[in-house]
Amino acid sequence: MRRTAVALAATLILTGCGANDPKAAEGGDSGGKGGKLTILSASTDINFDPAKSQNLAITTLGLVLRRLTTWDIQAGKEATVVPDLATDTGTSSDGGKTWTYTLKDGLFYPDGSPITTADVKYGLERSFAAELSGGLGYHKGLLVGGGDYKGPYTGGELASIETPDAKTIVFKLNAPYGDWPWIASMPAFAPVPKAKDDPKTYTQNPVASGPYQVASYQQGTSVVLKRNPKWDAATDTVRAAGPDEVVFQLGQDATVAAQRLIADSGDDKFAFGAGFVPPAQLVQIESNASAKQRLVTSDAGALAYLAINTQRGPLKDVKVRQALQYAVDKKAFQVASGGAVGGDIATTLITPGIAGRQEYDLYPADPSGDAEKAKQLLTEAGQSKLSLVLLSENDPQSLAQAQAIQQGIQRAGITVTIKPADENTVIEQTTGDKPDYDLAISSWQPDFPSANGNIQPLFGTSEIGGGGYNISRYSVPEVDTLIGQALGETDAAKAQALWAQADKRILQDAPVVPLIYTKNSFLHGSNVKDFFVAAFPAYPNYLKVTLSN
Repeated sequence: MRRTAVALAATLILTGCGANDPKAAEGGDSGGKGGKLTILSASTDINFDPAKSQNLAITTLGLVLRRLTTWDIQAGKEATVVPDLATDTGTSSDGGKTWTYTLKDGLFYPDGSPITTADVKYGLERSFAAELSGGLGYHKGLLVGGGDYKGPYTGGELASIETPDAKTIVFKLNAPYGDWPWIASMPAFAPVPKAKDDPKTYTQNPVASGPYQVASYQQGTSVVLKRNPKWDAATDTVRAAGPDEVVFQLGQDATVAAQRLIADSGDDKFAFGAGFVPPAQLVQIESNASAKQRLVTSDAGALAYLAINTQRGPLKDVKVRQALQYAVDKKAFQVASGGAVGGDIATTLITPGIAGRQEYDLYPADPSGDAEKAKQLLTEAGQSKLSLVLLSENDPQSLAQAQAIQQGIQRAGITVTIKPADENTVIEQTTGDKPDYDLAISSWQPDFPSANGNIQPLFGTSEIGGGGYNISRYSVPEVDTLIGQALGETDAAKAQALWAQADKRILQDAPVVPLIYTKNSFLHGSNVKDFFVAAFPAYPNYLKVTLSN
């Protein structure tokens, strides 16, 4: 599960940015193979241990590590799950409780030894070890016995992962789970040879299964990737493996990195920024024709929303929560988030780019809201005087967004007090067991391109407190039943219909106010080709990038 910050952006609309044109991303004048690509990153390290990583399938780890399945991300198209190490995305049996995979032929590590299903099993088992915590762990609660398993260092093997031979792997689940093919694309499903596992050093020295291997790692400074001589493009449909070398320059200030890319000189012509372009540089780019052509702004993506604590006083009344749907000034929030380049007005829970999403608006109003309609609903609820506490992170961007929410709601006669706190306190308050807030602003980027990732983590009763992200504290048995049905449906079309039904059913109860679908902007050098950001996720696809001479 991933809680994301709303993308920073300037209060202007960038026009004419053709760099994200799907036609340009399909090859253009790409130089194909060769060259050195530089990626400018604010991070001071890269954790290559698949057990500890939450890295997206199309970014850093995807260059070095393959999984059973992966994401096919193309500009202008919805994300799909496709085979990676496996021959297909999985064959289900036992009503969706058993999933079987077969490895492709021609899979080898850099030293020439074959990749086996025993390596995939071991890689997955080590993700259960306490010393390797922090990675995406959906599989831990789904696999039979996963709740009690402690990993291979102390707990032996996990019997629900079977490897009858070197090419076959079978997973036994506690219950039917139709999205298992997406789960099998997560970092923990990368193969790890047991003989080469050192949990203390694997983060910097993983055994490569993708087109690149770690050639050097300088903490806080740089990571250099060079080609894996045993990677075979014939077995890999999603990685272009264009550059001969990929260099991550670490600890790069976002403003300095953006200035380097705007200048577009020397090696920076062959570079791109891993982080969002800061607001000041977006303003500068608007008047720089060259840089403007190299700016890529994502489609609307992650959902920014106002969570309403449904277990708190008057907010238990659905009419009061529906009043807030009309009282909120989404337009003001959009401006506080950077204007049109910061995101599009939102009305649904399932985000754009997710298959099966249905567009609708249960609370139609001007984007700036309808204060009179809100007052009417409050009167019907018998709430003529209402005071609410809005929990907000205390950085300037978050406070500006909180003030936009405050001024909109107060037009309906509701007093809103902003309660600033540091990020850790906000997370503790919203996901812990002692909530002290009425309202909270958050955003959500699903961990995989399924409506499952939009709905279950935010609205399932099991996700209230204990570190869960159901921060509206929403609990409705009918919705839990619907979530369970969708989770167990192995027919993709039927599952999508159930998630769309859940989307509308939840918003009838108004536990959150959808605000905007956020956008992210990235800048690249003039010799970087095939650089695009699809509808999901709102990040560049590192695996497709190539260079021109």
